Amino acid sequence: MARVKGAMMTRKRRNKILKLAKGYWGAKSKHFKMAKQAVMKSGNYAYIGRKQKKRDFRALWITRISAQAKVNGINYSQLMHGLKLAGINLNRKMLSEIAVSDKEAFAAIVAKAKEALK
Repeated sequence: MARVKGAMMTRKRRNKILKLAKGYWGAKSKHFKMAKQAVMKSGNYAYIGRKQKKRDFRALWITRISAQAKVNGINYSQLMHGLKLAGINLNRKMLSEIAVSDKEAFAAIVAKAKEALK
């Protein structure tokens, strides 16, 4: 039986890593060993960043809702509790969009929440 050498697969694997490292500065884009390390590290950063993005957006939404709630004479936690009691199932993303774009509608939602708290 013929001997199988791994040159083709090795080259494919290396080229795949080097393609991912395209645009990196210096040896990180040219040398396989350094490129592999840089790609692994950047992959970890990307994974962490996807989680942080969710946290950052939630914090932004809560800040927007809180600011608009204070204008309407209620704090954030009371507003959210009132919405739950009133049976209004709006998520924070949609509430923040309403708070930013349509202040009258947000005021109506706050009024419903205040009514439910009494």
